[in-house]
Amino acid sequence: MSRTVDGRLILDGVSLDPRPGSVTGLLGPNGSGKSTLLRLLSGVLAPACGVVTLDGRPLPDWNRRAIARRVAVVEQHAETLVELTVRDVVRLGRIPHRRAWTPTTEADENAVRTALERTGLGGRADQPWQTLSGGERQRVQIARALAQEPRELLLDEPTNHLDIHHQLDLLHLVAHLPVTSVVALHDLNLAAMYCDQVVILRQGRVVAAGAPGATLTESLIADVYGVRAAVTHPGPGARPHIRFLGTVADS
Repeated sequence: MSRTVDGRLILDGVSLDPRPGSVTGLLGPNGSGKSTLLRLLSGVLAPACGVVTLDGRPLPDWNRRAIARRVAVVEQHAETLVELTVRDVVRLGRIPHRRAWTPTTEADENAVRTALERTGLGGRADQPWQTLSGGERQRVQIARALAQEPRELLLDEPTNHLDIHHQLDLLHLVAHLPVTSVVALHDLNLAAMYCDQVVILRQGRVVAAGAPGATLTESLIADVYGVRAAVTHPGPGARPHIRFLGTVADS
């Protein structure tokens, strides 16, 4: 799968096949193509060549409502100037399941209630959106996505600008959801902790893919990021830990 913009190749020959129910991390430096790949997977963008499939069917063969019911997207930032409560925002996830201008059904309200409870927001349902912290807003966006009742969840750097507590909290939540998740991340240690497999992008190409313990090696980190690192494995089958030592240019 490839994508060009103004004649410039943004993604080149990328292949991705997430295992059902797993968390796949998209890693790579700024400008490596992570966000573009997520937009291709969601159907917002079309590939210049190649095809995105859902259940073996090309995405263009699905209608937009069917895709919206299956695939939920959580962007880096979400803002609104409209005064909404947390419940109002989560209800937006039911739009693909409703006809225009029709009232919410019992099924809609059950889905919203379940999403609020699963994300620990049941007690915040009537709180104004504008009063929430960044981490809380991201949690609401995941609740909104869950209210869609998707089978696939795409997240574009959801931990950006969050403190470490909220980063861990949010990724722990994502890792335990009963969906197939693809998440773009910058933090390699977070990816090692929470992803079942990682795909490393550089200049629009996949340079490595596999389990974090086998893929996030010292040589790969030096090659892709230009950073010296010490990668340790606490025990058999344990997730790797990465300690950064400086840039390759400093060595």
